[in-house]
Amino acid sequence: MLTLNDFKGKTPAWCPGCGNYAILKAFNSAMVELGIEPHMVVIVSGIGQAGKFPHYTRCNTFNGLHGRTLPVATGIKLANHSLVVFAVAGDGDCYGEGGNHLIHAIRRNPNIKLMVHNNQVYGLTKGQASPTTSQGVLTKAQPYGTLSEPLNPVALAIALDASFVARGFAGLPDDLKELIKEAVKHRGFSFLDILQPCVTFNRVNTYSWYKERVYKIELSHPVHDRIKAFEKALEWGDRIPVGIFYRKEKPTLEEKIPVLKNEPLVRQKFDFEMAKSLVRKIKNVD
Repeated sequence: MLTLNDFKGKTPAWCPGCGNYAILKAFNSAMVELGIEPHMVVIVSGIGQAGKFPHYTRCNTFNGLHGRTLPVATGIKLANHSLVVFAVAGDGDCYGEGGNHLIHAIRRNPNIKLMVHNNQVYGLTKGQASPTTSQGVLTKAQPYGTLSEPLNPVALAIALDASFVARGFAGLPDDLKELIKEAVKHRGFSFLDILQPCVTFNRVNTYSWYKERVYKIELSHPVHDRIKAFEKALEWGDRIPVGIFYRKEKPTLEEKIPVLKNEPLVRQKFDFEMAKSLVRKIKNVD
C-alpha cells in the first residue's frame, strides 16, 4: 500500500513558510490517493524555486532549461503513453520564458499535467517582477513600480480553448489535492495555476491577502461553458475564484499522430535496416 514516504525525496531548501511546501504535500497526497506509484510518474521542471520541485520527490525527474518544461514533457509522453507526466514551473518560468511553449502546448493538447507555482515574482533571483506581478508593485528591479499590466493565465488558457483549466491556492491544501487528482484524471492537457505566496520577496500577495479574497467556485458553475468560464477567469481583485473553471473533451496529441495512436514509441519494434534505408534515401545515395 502506498504511503507519503514512498514519494519522499531530498529535504526541501525553500524558505520556511513557502507555499511550495503545501503544493508538494498536496501532490504527494494526490498520488497516494490515486494509487499511482512513483516509478510511473515523470516530473519535468526548468529553472526557479518551482524548478526544484522534482528534487524533493522520488519520481522520475528531468530538470532542464528555463521555460522549456513543456516541450520535454510532451516528448516524454509521446514516447511512453503509460507514464503520468507532469510539467512543473513558476510564473516567470512558464508565463515569461516559456510563454510561447504554453500557447502551443494548449493547441496540441498532449495528455500532460502542468502545475504553475504562481507567486507573482521571480523568487530564485530575489524578487523582480514576473508576468503576473500587479501593475505598480515596487520591487528591487522595479523601483518606480511595475509598468506592465499583469498576465491573466487562466483567461489566456480558456481563450485558447485548453481542455482543462483550474486554479488552486496553497493556503487551501486539501482543495489543491483534489484539483491535482482531477487534473490527472482528465484526458488531455491539464492546466493548473496555483497561487503560492512568496513569504520572502512578495510582501503584497501574502497568505492573509489571499484569504481575504479567495473563494471556491460554486458547484453550479457550468465547467463546459467556455463563455461562463471566461467571465469567471476575469474576476481578480476583491474576489479571486479557485477551482475548476473549464473542462472540454477533445483528442489528445498522441491520439492524433497515426503511428502513436495505438502503441507508444517505447513499445514499437525498431527496424535497424529500415532506418538505414531511410537515411540513404534522405542522403539520396540509393
